Amino acid sequence: MGGIGSGRRSSYSGKDATEDSMPLDIRRLHRAGALAPGRSVSWQWTVNDRVIASIRVHAQDGSVTLGYNYTPHGRPAEVISQTVWLETTPCAFGGIRSWFTCPTCSKRVAVIYGAGRLFACRRCKRLAYSSQGEAADDRAARRANRIRKLLGWQVGILNGPGLKPKGMHQRTYQRLLARHAAFVNVSLAGLAMKLGFLRGRGGDNDVDAVDPW
Repeated sequence: MGGIGSGRRSSYSGKDATEDSMPLDIRRLHRAGALAPGRSVSWQWTVNDRVIASIRVHAQDGSVTLGYNYTPHGRPAEVISQTVWLETTPCAFGGIRSWFTCPTCSKRVAVIYGAGRLFACRRCKRLAYSSQGEAADDRAARRANRIRKLLGWQVGILNGPGLKPKGMHQRTYQRLLARHAAFVNVSLAGLAMKLGFLRGRGGDNDVDAVDPW
């Protein structure tokens, strides 16, 4: 796997970001049927439909073996074969749930990351979520867009509201509307601050209220 050790740095903590550190989610492997003993699959990470890294996942009873090439900066590629043990826990309504056992700390986790030579959990790799580096207004805009997707509206807080989804309870709809409006107000106020429109920031115009629409 080329470039497995590279990742985006979080401005919040100076740590690499989880999203760019080859996350391997056991829930996705389970849905793909890749955990069946004897199954061997190729797992890929893509950016803009371009494959940037890939590994081979071979499942055994109680473990998976990850096979890949690791290419450290300025050094020859190294062929890695890493065994990661699995655990299972019962689900509340029947069935079982699978977990990775972190190869470094032995904690039960759903996601391990290929930041560096071997895979391990987020804490052992000292990774930060990219959202930790977000400003409050950016985080509010992201959360507002999440609600817009849930409602089936066009993404983008500057777009007007859409209709109530068919079949959604009115109480749920009103709750989502209120949360969306609150997030939009925070996001637009932050945007106005960045543009210097708020009083005391050197702009010529003052804005006392923000209309989300």
